Amino acid sequence: YLMKNFKNGAIFMLIVITIFLALYRFAFFIVSVPSASMYPTIKIGDRIVTTRIWDKESIERGDILVFFSKELDERMIKRVIGLPNDRITIDSDGKLFVNGSEQVEDYVAYADQQSGEYVVPEGSYFFLGDARDHSFDSRSWDDPYIPEEQLEGKAQFTFYPFDNWRLLE
Repeated sequence: YLMKNFKNGAIFMLIVITIFLALYRFAFFIVSVPSASMYPTIKIGDRIVTTRIWDKESIERGDILVFFSKELDERMIKRVIGLPNDRITIDSDGKLFVNGSEQVEDYVAYADQQSGEYVVPEGSYFFLGDARDHSFDSRSWDDPYIPEEQLEGKAQFTFYPFDNWRLLE
């Protein structure tokens, strides 16, 4: 009797672990944030549940995405500012314009004066951090655009530290 219960319990645990690993591989993953570039939205050390991106058409300006930068050889988390074919202008006061329209960015805590103009190529995206004065982002990279094949997921919510649990917008 004891052996039968052990065997059933082991089979059940194996099924649960297999389902979890399949979901982790194909549906979501967890990232740990190493920098303050997204402060105050995301803090250093936050653990974030991120859903895999299967449909690139679902990406919207303002989404917080996780991607792999081949140029920097690292996984990064930033906010999408420019979609394919967008014209991005950042003026000397730090104001952001997309296709000629000034953007309201309530999430930006620390703007800076790094200006520039960018045209996002088809199939690529332009990213900025929320703490602009501390963010190493598209404005600073040799190639300011991340191709869609390097996108990994959309940040959904912070789950750790537990007192900082919240949905990300």
